[in-house]
Amino acid sequence: MFIIFDDTQPWVTTNEKRKSPMSQTPPSATNIARGWSPLPTPISSHLPFSAAVEANGFVFVSGQASVDDHGVIVSGDFEQEMRRSMSNVERILAAVGLDLGDVVRVTSYVHDPAHLAQYNALYREYFSAPLPARTTITSCLSAALKFEIDVIAVRRP
Repeated sequence: MFIIFDDTQPWVTTNEKRKSPMSQTPPSATNIARGWSPLPTPISSHLPFSAAVEANGFVFVSGQASVDDHGVIVSGDFEQEMRRSMSNVERILAAVGLDLGDVVRVTSYVHDPAHLAQYNALYREYFSAPLPARTTITSCLSAALKFEIDVIAVRRP
């Protein structure tokens, strides 16, 4: 998921706390009728998206970057940003009763292609065989981020 800059909101780079009703929104009748619903998660954002939604047993986790619980970017080196992003994914999955072993699809965004070897080494710490399907895209993030990841997990029968 790409970072979308919202010109109607001030840029947040401080410890300013923002609360988003998106992460706390209960499933609406409309979404249930569509076959999907947003899930409550420990991460929120001032941007217009759900951190996770569920449809037909699949849980789709929106792009997670190195942000705090309120969506404020926490800068660091590549490893720090990737570990914080992965921690965010783990916390979101745990909030809905899943873990990284339930992930079937990963899309990762690496700002600098020079970090790919480090990315692959760190990735192996989080995922093991059978590995999820994966796409990695480079040179696509804003300069504010070094890494972002979104995943699709499935509930086990």
